[in-house]
Amino acid sequence: MSLLSIISILLTVSALFAYINCKTLKLPNTIGIMVISLAFSLVLVLLGNIGFGNAERIAADIIGQIEFDETLLNGMLGFLLFAGAMHIDLDELLKRKWTIGLLASLGVLTSMVLVAVGAYYLFQLFGFYVPFIYCLLFGSLIAPTDPIAVMGILKTAGASKSLEIKIAGESLFNDGVAIVVFLAIFGIAVNGDAFSAQHVGVLFVQEAFGGALFGFACGWVVLQMLKRLDNYQVEILLTLALVSGGATAAASLHLSAPIAVVVAGLMIGNHGRRDAMSNVTVQRLDTFWELIDEILNAVLFLIIGLEVIVLQLSTQLWIAGVVMAILVLSARLISVGIPITVLRKLNQEFHPHAIKILTWGGLRGGISVALALSIPASPERDLIVAVTYVIVVLSILIQGLSIGKLIKATSTEPDTAD
Repeated sequence: MSLLSIISILLTVSALFAYINCKTLKLPNTIGIMVISLAFSLVLVLLGNIGFGNAERIAADIIGQIEFDETLLNGMLGFLLFAGAMHIDLDELLKRKWTIGLLASLGVLTSMVLVAVGAYYLFQLFGFYVPFIYCLLFGSLIAPTDPIAVMGILKTAGASKSLEIKIAGESLFNDGVAIVVFLAIFGIAVNGDAFSAQHVGVLFVQEAFGGALFGFACGWVVLQMLKRLDNYQVEILLTLALVSGGATAAASLHLSAPIAVVVAGLMIGNHGRRDAMSNVTVQRLDTFWELIDEILNAVLFLIIGLEVIVLQLSTQLWIAGVVMAILVLSARLISVGIPITVLRKLNQEFHPHAIKILTWGGLRGGISVALALSIPASPERDLIVAVTYVIVVLSILIQGLSIGKLIKATSTEPDTAD
């Protein structure tokens, strides 16, 4: 089947499921599409188990042709991150730089280690022996919150500006940090590289800081071009080139493409709006990128729901996934609680329920699944993919559907900027 045919099918099914959700379930669009997609997949699997397998085989063939890790990490992710970063107030982000910086670095590393240690013993309880280095690999891919899932939910959650900036800002940057850590552990676990703290440090500086500088440089160049014309069609085209060309160039230079795109998006969304665009251009640009964001999110969550067709998920793996989801959430609580407690002692002010909301608002999403699928075929890979998938589905369904209620329940407390 051609690429165009696959894209056509995904867009058509996404539109159909979005319509069904709007008319019946009335859930947030992304979650509603995933719920319907998941239910559809389970029905196909059930039909296959009772002897009606043609539909399941056709669907599995289509999904099997989609390289989810490549599609997301090297395709959709840059556009989704740019669309999200464009709507972040840079001044508000800088006011909370210490909180966001600690959560996106120390928080990710703390969560990774806690999950790795817990997973090492829990996997054995379920009869799976997984080397500790693979448990670390699992911890690194499940530790970051997913900016795509998080920002999609925040649109309808009703969070205060301060909390929204913290959650969205952390999620935009921590995936770049986590991907760098994942690559370092991947080299040890899969390629047999010797561990070297110096190598990991150099890799982090090159990927993270290099990516940020590269994103700043690309954003600055496009910003200067935007200042010199007033044609919204060309200006939109320039932002498209910034995302696609910038992300591709960053990856080829072994720099963090996600961080580069986020930095570029912050520049265009803040300095570009204020200094380089007319009101007409701002309106058209916002509308264009909101549509891109909605369409890609719809397709992404559709694929997440359909992935169950090609995964071998036994009852034991579902149970293991549920237990691991509790472990991941507990690690999130500790990794959020420590930095915020330290900052509070340094007279930084927080919402009284900041730890609770940031913990529950730390959704896992497609990035974790994509990283798991990028691991070469092995028994460890099959287990990690299955457990990661269960955690992501539970996170989006349970946390995603209840974070709004939690925020409303705690909204009587005043929120203070830090």
